[in-house]
Amino acid sequence: MTTESNNTSAFTLSTLENGIGVITIDVPNESMNVLKAEFAEQINAVFAEVESNTHVSGLIITSGKSNSFVAGADVSMLDACESAEEVRAIAKIGQDLFDKIENMKMPVVAAIHGPALGGGLELAMACHARVVSDDNKTVLGLPEVQLGLLPGSGGTQRLPKLVGLQKALDMMLTGKQLRAKQAVKAGLAEDIVPQSILMDTAAEMVDAMRHGKKVRKTKKKSAMNRFLENTSAGQKIVFDQATKQVMRQTKGNYPAPLRIIECIRTGVSKGTKKGLEIEAQRFSELCMTPESKALRGLFFATTEMKKENGVAGVEPKKVKKAGILGGGLMGGGIAFVTVTKAGVPARIKDIAQEGIRNAFKYSYDILNKKVKRRFMRKSEMQKQLAMLSAGTDFVGFKDADIIVEAVFEDLSLKQRMVADIEENCNENTIFASNTSSLPIKNIAEKAARPENVIGLHYFSPVDKMPLVEVIATEKTSDETISTTVEFARRQGKTPIVVKDEAGFFVNRILGLYMNEAANVVMEGEPVEKIDKALVKFGFPVGPMTLLDEVGIDVGSKVAGILYDAFGERFALPTAMDKLTKDERKGKKNQKGFYVYGKAAKPTLMDKLTFKKKGKQVDESVYRVLGVSPKSTMSEEAIAERCVVQLLNEAARCLDDGIVRNPRDGDIGMIFGTGYPPFQGGPFRYMDSMGIATLVEKLEGYEAKYGNRFAPCDLLKNMAKENKTFY
Repeated sequence: MTTESNNTSAFTLSTLENGIGVITIDVPNESMNVLKAEFAEQINAVFAEVESNTHVSGLIITSGKSNSFVAGADVSMLDACESAEEVRAIAKIGQDLFDKIENMKMPVVAAIHGPALGGGLELAMACHARVVSDDNKTVLGLPEVQLGLLPGSGGTQRLPKLVGLQKALDMMLTGKQLRAKQAVKAGLAEDIVPQSILMDTAAEMVDAMRHGKKVRKTKKKSAMNRFLENTSAGQKIVFDQATKQVMRQTKGNYPAPLRIIECIRTGVSKGTKKGLEIEAQRFSELCMTPESKALRGLFFATTEMKKENGVAGVEPKKVKKAGILGGGLMGGGIAFVTVTKAGVPARIKDIAQEGIRNAFKYSYDILNKKVKRRFMRKSEMQKQLAMLSAGTDFVGFKDADIIVEAVFEDLSLKQRMVADIEENCNENTIFASNTSSLPIKNIAEKAARPENVIGLHYFSPVDKMPLVEVIATEKTSDETISTTVEFARRQGKTPIVVKDEAGFFVNRILGLYMNEAANVVMEGEPVEKIDKALVKFGFPVGPMTLLDEVGIDVGSKVAGILYDAFGERFALPTAMDKLTKDERKGKKNQKGFYVYGKAAKPTLMDKLTFKKKGKQVDESVYRVLGVSPKSTMSEEAIAERCVVQLLNEAARCLDDGIVRNPRDGDIGMIFGTGYPPFQGGPFRYMDSMGIATLVEKLEGYEAKYGNRFAPCDLLKNMAKENKTFY
């Protein structure tokens, strides 16, 4: 193999003896390949080389990185654009380059190992065929919708032609990524091979195509799919249903999905040329929307956080073994992410064999589902399960680097756990408590080594919720903080370091928000209307549904802790006491704000009339609360009243030093509570609303409902000085 192009370029051309050229993408000073507008000149230079080389009659495009093909476009490039025209020009550059690849006379094959995402997949789709490695790192997708954007370099036009209309819509509207095997099955790639023979297979594919052979297999479609995909009437059904589903799920808060449908629809009905024009136009318009700017801000924030230590300048210790105290739902979840994500052996201790069985079942059920869906080999499942061990004593705990405690919320029990770990583990073992409400300083009060004690608050379900709060006391060492943050990150979590006060950050803010929703219920507003109002605002579920899911008893207990710590501002609504006395715990005992069990299932008449039975309010809850439901407030007024409480408390937490900065606060609320991502988080939302406007709203509510709405000092000062959080 001989290299022929400039090594300072991100794109180099080399030739094989059989007349096949290899374009290798290797962006200097980047861990993964990303596409930038300034690469256009380099790409054109490489293709000019190809065209002038009479010995080259076929091309392979591959990556020089060991961990990725192309991870997408450089998002900061888009963020730097000041106008839609600038963005449109960038989209046009990408479209023209990829058109050039697609229209080449010689066969072009993409050899893909690692992520091919966004612009990376658009590049690969412009090639005439694709071969992928069978490595777990290899995933293909167009995740632009997650940044409030759409694929802007031909993706909306090429993906439907490769995988079909319905699959393309599913991938682009959700940002879903396909594993290598799924990509081949969907028609997005032609072959899957081990990485060791990836380039050889690509070369064979090029050679076959040079000799006029077809490498793409024709997928058989059912009669229904042929109707839906290939007829105008069928396509109309697909697009109309996709639009309805988008509106049902987004409530119109996210503009990108509808624009994606429009681009695909235009290409299907009016041709690729018109489709590309609309794609570039809508891409540029979306880039300027506040929703996309907020989502890009979230992307930059999480990327930045991954590079930070828990304490600046303090390196973490490597965790090689972990212990878990408690085999319940939380303990089982923590053990699962420790083994499967962090790759760290975990030893579980529970007082009963049943708890141990439950913890093992948690991991087995999730992994077995992956095996059944062919996302994982059975041997890999067995390998991961082999990293789990358990017992009813402390055997095997001596050499653990960190112990995560997930026992009942009882202070004396947790203090006893600290003493047990100090007695049975080594002097450097970190004790991390998964408490949701108890101050860590109280848990560490009797500790012989308080510098090793820290809070590590996971959110349920552990395998799905991305946030953890790392709670340090005044005595927790910097090394303990950095090590715990890095351990959580290895578990696939996004950790934020918070101050040790009641409720920490997320539950403290959520407490006031839920309290206000309960106050609105006690004024007679219907339960379902309150939930609908907050879902329309952008939350994944409403506050009453959330209370049922978390457990009304749990919510009441946390509310009591917050009241004891912060006084009247957190006074419990009378609703909580009445619900508790009626033994209403929510979903877990099928008795809450909503109907559960048999009563929630559709009746025979419902089935016969094809009537969908939505979530039903348990009407008896109004009798328990002593109110008659009567709607007097608008949905917007309900949402505003609950949300301003949340915003005010978020600002107060920042002022109290509970979170380190607005960025961490925004990440915490989005990843911990589902706060609307399109707003960028509560602090970005306050900036967009205007601090003075928020203070005015709070003062209006204070005059009507009392001191709990009094704006915090930070907001009042910021309003006077016309300051913003960002």
